[in-house]
Amino acid sequence: MLIDGLQYANWSEKIFRQLREGDVDAIHVTISYHENFRETVLNFEKWNRWFEQYPDLIMKGQWASDIDKARETGRTAVFFGFQNPSPIEDDIGLVEIVHTLGARFMQLTYNNQSLLATGCYEAEDMGITRMGKQVIKEMNRVGLVVDMSHSADRSTIEAADLSERPIAITHANPHEWSPALRNKKEDVIRAVTENGGMLGFSVYPHHLKDKGDCTLESFCQMIADTAEKYGAEHLGIGTDLCQDQPDSVVEWMRVGRWTKEIDYGEGSASNAGFPTMPSWFEDNRHFGNIEQGLRGVGMNDAEVAGIMGKNWYKFFAENFGPQG
Repeated sequence: MLIDGLQYANWSEKIFRQLREGDVDAIHVTISYHENFRETVLNFEKWNRWFEQYPDLIMKGQWASDIDKARETGRTAVFFGFQNPSPIEDDIGLVEIVHTLGARFMQLTYNNQSLLATGCYEAEDMGITRMGKQVIKEMNRVGLVVDMSHSADRSTIEAADLSERPIAITHANPHEWSPALRNKKEDVIRAVTENGGMLGFSVYPHHLKDKGDCTLESFCQMIADTAEKYGAEHLGIGTDLCQDQPDSVVEWMRVGRWTKEIDYGEGSASNAGFPTMPSWFEDNRHFGNIEQGLRGVGMNDAEVAGIMGKNWYKFFAENFGPQG
């Protein structure tokens, strides 16, 4: 079983076919960065058209059982999430609405302070806000997973402790391996995993040691070391693959509507666009490289199977439905 915990590709028939060539059973797709509710609904609508156009390649995923259906019919199940709480605007009632539409993950922040929590680029981390505490409760109730991939340390630890259900960091790596602002420190990963949550490892070059020159062995050894420290059952892949996106999209991701200036995020003025991917992972046909790499650093069959998809499957099964 192969599940990717996060992608934001420039979707096309080519990529849908590559998903099938790579035997990808399910993906979590970002459907909103800075969009408001109405704009996000239009993105759902766009995906509905794709499901109609390519019914032999992709299908909408809402429950873990949809992954079983996708596997039986040779398709990829597509699950939706938000990298920002902007689709719920300032209305807690929209949490249930977006879950009904098919959203299954929502980040409480995207780098900046939000109405709910603090992003990883802010100088001061104020933790989970008053509204944030209420929204986490509501997300728990309906089965919308709290994602803290772009959140600051205190906010992430508080979210893990406040949430009655496990939370996720869908796409990041350990800070001690590669000290990017977006990568996660030990106490953060421990808070998430000790509460039953998941960490998805990112192959986005700004999150990698040596960036695009990162070796497969280095990446897989990092995963093995993380498994030894926190338990392999809490780990998966969340590639953060942004395949075929124009550089204008990375500007939208970083700038949105909150500033008139250019923000380079994890990039720089001399490297403003999307970074070059490592040669061992350029598209969905390359997941086999990661699987082989994990075996190469000594991980056993059960650990590898869990990280490549079974751990996400279990997490989906337990956390996408209403609170029991």
